[in-house]
Amino acid sequence: MPELPTMRMLLQLIALLSAALLASTAPPTCYSRVLSLGKEITESFKELQTSKTVDPCVQTLPRLYLDIHNYCVLAKLRDFVAYPGCDRLVEVNELKEKARSLYTILISYCRRDLVFLTDDCNALEIPISPPLEHSITES
Repeated sequence: MPELPTMRMLLQLIALLSAALLASTAPPTCYSRVLSLGKEITESFKELQTSKTVDPCVQTLPRLYLDIHNYCVLAKLRDFVAYPGCDRLVEVNELKEKARSLYTILISYCRRDLVFLTDDCNALEIPISPPLEHSITES
């Protein structure tokens, strides 16, 4: 019966391909979601500040460099969302909504899963290098 080993190999191949497909479409973890949203917010803020049609009030906004490995990021997000300036600009309001979402994710959904590596608040004012992405693991 040469068909039995061929069928077994075919079933194993199908199982392997199914597992690979499921792994690539898995939902994001708390850490990956927080990391990507933090990067998205930081980039959007940079784009807003360097825009050719930048409103003068944008220059008064609190600096928004986010390192999710730094405990002070929570205070940074709170300050940014609560800042009263530029509320008339759609881009700023959208950025504040993203910052509010990130804050909520950090303090609610991912609170137990994330480990902050530092609480150096000055590091969020003058970023030296991008944060290490591989330095935090989820439990």
